[in-house]
Amino acid sequence: MLKQMRMQLGMSQDALGAEVHISGSQIGNYESGRPIPPDDVLAGLVAVLKAGPELQELAERARGEAVAPWLRSWVENERRAAIMRTCHANLVPGLLQTEAYARSVIAAGPHTEVQVEEITRERMARQAATLGREDPLLLHAIIGEAALRIGDSVIMKEQLDHLVGVGFLPNVVVRVVPFSAGPHPALTGAFEIATLIEGATVVYRDSVDEGEVVTGLATVRNVQRAWELVSARALPCDLSRDLMMRVVDDHEHRIELAKEHPERH
Repeated sequence: MLKQMRMQLGMSQDALGAEVHISGSQIGNYESGRPIPPDDVLAGLVAVLKAGPELQELAERARGEAVAPWLRSWVENERRAAIMRTCHANLVPGLLQTEAYARSVIAAGPHTEVQVEEITRERMARQAATLGREDPLLLHAIIGEAALRIGDSVIMKEQLDHLVGVGFLPNVVVRVVPFSAGPHPALTGAFEIATLIEGATVVYRDSVDEGEVVTGLATVRNVQRAWELVSARALPCDLSRDLMMRVVDDHEHRIELAKEHPERH
């Protein structure tokens, strides 16, 4: 793109380099894609070439692809994912949490009130950056039935209503593994599989204190197999939605009981 824009203006590499105070050979290096122009040089190139946002976007994408997936944070991999598969037996996945649910889950950990609010804000921003982007990823979430039932009923009713709603989006699939399905691999720990835009597959495995980003072929294959085993036990979307609505009714019943008999709650 850089070379094409330069040639359209009839400029040599040396001429363009002189405009942004670098050598013509360095312009050649940038055009070959070996290094990516730093921000100050890129801003100069955009101004001289009268380029639109596409040059900036290409540079940012190239910088990201130059960083190995296992060196990025999981949030960065989420933002670069084309497909995300997430499996949680006991919790609603972070990308599908309501703010109230997220806050309650985070508050259950060893955090101060200030930390709870900071982490909650970060989680909501993470959702917006992933599901709210112009080209939203395909998100396939499998959730254990326990995740639908654990928690304050007022918060859980709102959370399940949200799950039912997002399940109608064309890029979101929400399925539930019922108690009747018996043991499955997700019971040993939550995991996520991201298929990145550039084609790489990255796995995230959860733990008590911090998660682990994995790209090793053997581990990725094992986690993918675990996904297939859990997926085979999960209900189809329509039956999952029916189960969620039944659990919503259960939470509504508990809310009414709490109003009628506050001394018991």
